[in-house]
Amino acid sequence: DKKIFIAPAMNGRMWENQSNKENLKKLVDFGYEIIGPEAGDMACGEFGMGKMSEPATIINHINNYFKKLENNKKFKALVTAGPTHEYLDPVRFITNKSSGKQGYEIARSLIENGFDTTLISGPTNLSPVKGVNLIKIKSADEMLNATLSNLPTDVAIFSAAVADFKVKDKKSEKIKKNKFSELNLEKNTDILGHISNHNSLRPKLVVGFAAETTSLKNNSLKKLSEKNCDWIIANDVSRDDIGFESDFNQVSIFYKNNSEENLPRMRKSSLANEIVNRIISQLN
Repeated sequence: DKKIFIAPAMNGRMWENQSNKENLKKLVDFGYEIIGPEAGDMACGEFGMGKMSEPATIINHINNYFKKLENNKKFKALVTAGPTHEYLDPVRFITNKSSGKQGYEIARSLIENGFDTTLISGPTNLSPVKGVNLIKIKSADEMLNATLSNLPTDVAIFSAAVADFKVKDKKSEKIKKNKFSELNLEKNTDILGHISNHNSLRPKLVVGFAAETTSLKNNSLKKLSEKNCDWIIANDVSRDDIGFESDFNQVSIFYKNNSEENLPRMRKSSLANEIVNRIISQLN
């Protein structure tokens, strides 16, 4: 459901109070859309910021939202999220620190904006998103097969942190410590590159993610070119205050037309809304 906060009428000094600003920022961070206030004459006799928006303005804003929602119902979206588990034996596996939070928030924002949304998720501790078709997988192979089974689609956002390698000869029984010698690995299929270069099933808009620790721009531009995707959304996962396991993120978006956009640090829910707004602009 869309979250809207209609700013109530209040004195300008109340509106500018630091506590009020902080509370408003919390609402924005949690994905609320704010209507108002406006500048004008107030009941206290003063003029300034704090006047509640006129009913016609509020109604027009809400009507525009539902109009946009109806327009977006023609679009299908696919999102991948979370890590994958590549098993060595029944109890051990290769994985990474991805929590899946950013992908789940993108799926939430897409469904709130009217998209027919499928979320293919690796193992996470997150609750399903209401209205989203959730497909749970474990391995990279399972994620690839689920992705192919849910094409074609208008937009695909590959935010999952898919393991690059899997074990060549997975054991059916637990490997004893004294039996370990070396791991024989083989590459997993590059899901982003495979889908982005698939002529018949390629979505209209393919968005990849790049989790980097060094040379964020250079590595992202290289990935953008090699994977043949339309956007790369990159973040520095060496930082503790954003990225893996955090509720916050700070990203740069690299576009196929060679432009770049740097977004400030914000909650992943807010970032998801920013990303989806750009997706809507691209598709319409």
